[in-house]
Amino acid sequence: MTCDDPLVPQGRQNLAHKAASLVLNGRGINESVQIRIHKRIPIGAGLGGGSTDAAATLIGLNRLFRLGYTLKRLEKISSALGADVPFFVKGVPARVRGIGERLTPLRGTPPLWLIILYPNFPVSTAWVYRNLPRKLTKAIVNTSINFSLGSPANLRKLLVNDLETVTMGRYPRIGLLKEELARQGAVGTLMSGSGSSVFGVFPSKRSAERAFRRLRKEREVQAFLVRVLN
Repeated sequence: MTCDDPLVPQGRQNLAHKAASLVLNGRGINESVQIRIHKRIPIGAGLGGGSTDAAATLIGLNRLFRLGYTLKRLEKISSALGADVPFFVKGVPARVRGIGERLTPLRGTPPLWLIILYPNFPVSTAWVYRNLPRKLTKAIVNTSINFSLGSPANLRKLLVNDLETVTMGRYPRIGLLKEELARQGAVGTLMSGSGSSVFGVFPSKRSAERAFRRLRKEREVQAFLVRVLN
């Protein structure tokens, strides 16, 4: 397993290698496989880049060796690799529960436009979870999903990430980027995963493109204009 980015773990330490080993060893396959990753998702950004690679490896090997696994079966297998790998097997909008293994597809997702900002430094997911205060009880929140952009207040209520307090406490730059997205017209902002990326939801493609032209000029920041899966 090799990657064109020297910061990405090579060989056995990479999730793609672990995914390949899981499938090949599980089926007693002794063939050699070469995996080359062209990295396009920033490292340590909280965007699931490694998990995406692992899911793609499972799907690719399933096709290559004609193993006959269904996507549902691959989701179950992939849960051994990480909590968010099952989501990337299908790659469709879904509500995720449990530790990531309980997926309920969401239908009718509108083509929301987002801008993702990566501040050019990674955040260790392990460090964030080690420093997350443990709670004995959890407040009851409204978890119904409403995609209406007509009410920014309702959208903001859906954008909750308990990891923000930990990551932003150490990296205040992340909070500043959220504020900048809001100034540029985002109707809601949130840190992605454990960080370091943040994203803003925009009310239209035009408003997102207009903000993107300005934000891509920011120093020490990578900006990405994207549309959510639907």
